[in-house]
Amino acid sequence: MPTTPQEAVDYVRKNKIEWIDLQFTDLPGRLQHVTIPAADFTEEEIKNGFGKLDGSSIKGFTTIYESDMVLFPVLESLVSLPWSPSVARVLTKVYWGGGKGRFERDPRYVAETAESVLSSEGYTSYYGPELEFFLFDRVDIDVKTPQQGTGYKITAREAPWNGNGGYIIRYKEGYYPAPPVDQLMDVRLDIVQTLTKHFGFVIEASHHEVATAGQGEIDFRFSTLVETADKLQTLKYVIRNVAAKYGLVPTFMPKPLYGDNGTGMHTHFSLWNKNGKNMMYDPSDEYAELSQTGRYIIGGILHHARSLSAIVSPTVNSYRRLIPGFEAPVYVAWSKGNRSAVIRVPSYYKGMEKAKRIEYRAPDPSTNPYLAFSAIAAAALDGIKKKIDPGNPVDTNIYHLTPEKRKELGIKELPRSLDEALDELESDNEFLKPIFNSSILETYIDLKRDESRTIQMYPHPIEIYYYLDV
Repeated sequence: MPTTPQEAVDYVRKNKIEWIDLQFTDLPGRLQHVTIPAADFTEEEIKNGFGKLDGSSIKGFTTIYESDMVLFPVLESLVSLPWSPSVARVLTKVYWGGGKGRFERDPRYVAETAESVLSSEGYTSYYGPELEFFLFDRVDIDVKTPQQGTGYKITAREAPWNGNGGYIIRYKEGYYPAPPVDQLMDVRLDIVQTLTKHFGFVIEASHHEVATAGQGEIDFRFSTLVETADKLQTLKYVIRNVAAKYGLVPTFMPKPLYGDNGTGMHTHFSLWNKNGKNMMYDPSDEYAELSQTGRYIIGGILHHARSLSAIVSPTVNSYRRLIPGFEAPVYVAWSKGNRSAVIRVPSYYKGMEKAKRIEYRAPDPSTNPYLAFSAIAAAALDGIKKKIDPGNPVDTNIYHLTPEKRKELGIKELPRSLDEALDELESDNEFLKPIFNSSILETYIDLKRDESRTIQMYPHPIEIYYYLDV
């Protein structure tokens, strides 16, 4: 990958690129882009940035009277697109126009700040998100005026209601079935081959997930904070474009189907010092080879879990996933292997320092990864600095505990709605302040309040079924 303006220009010339797609991420987490002629992608323009962005038209960015913004390419991300070889995409950093410096509400800037804060404390963090998603054959959305109502219909070849050729996947029985029951293996392989051959990914696994109707998962090799967030945005981008080639509709919506598992993004996290030591590993710990620092990290995340929810589970739909019975976390607790807890300590191997990490199970794919990974880092640092004790691990199915027993064990619940999570974020955000500036926090909360308020005004189709005759 290019690292200097000269190498970038040479890459464009060598690969006969005609167009450069400048990409960036808005505050909610959606990838945005503007395309320029390759002839304008010169060394001088790369150094000066590309004044091509009207920030007032981007969610969470800026107002109409201060809208001129400049995009600076992240040259290491420059790559020609396999589905459109005359086009090269490049991720960018967002700056204010007029030489006023970095735009403080650029999500990537927050992630860069997080890495800088971690480095100043002597740490490097690593992230390994497990991205789940659905591949539907068709989604028909009927959106009329609010007064006329809304509706949708999902068509999926594997689903019991649309089974193709007799092969179906029953509800909650989609984990690892071999083809031809798994009818989307070839599509997932096309996705991972595109990622490895063209985008430099190292893929660790690709498989069908628990739900019917085309739920899958792709896991790539862990990396540092900003790089992992960049890769996650790239992964979503590639999934969407490869799926489009097959006429499929991908979605990263946390809960598109009733009665089956939702879509999560379990995120593995570890913290290392400058000497290359895993700060979370202690071979003398009998429970999970977890160090005291590792326990403080867990303590910090658990202590702030309810406010973190507003960032890592950031949509109204997220809270339809976070319910008992579908392998999604509901309770604020930790354990070694217990998937009903919001944090577990994977223990596949013994005596392996590089493998020691935690798995934070609350995030879902609707999150902005730059913000999510930064918030996790902030909570972990707060746990270390304040030596927050996570309490005892809970090695039982928390779903089966009585409310009285959960209270006795001090097990709290995650928020049950986006509004509740935003309430928590408004009252518990000091731990984020070293990384998140007040401007981005205020704007983010305002955006999400408006999103929640708007959705609450629409009657849900199932409400007609339940309440039409009241």
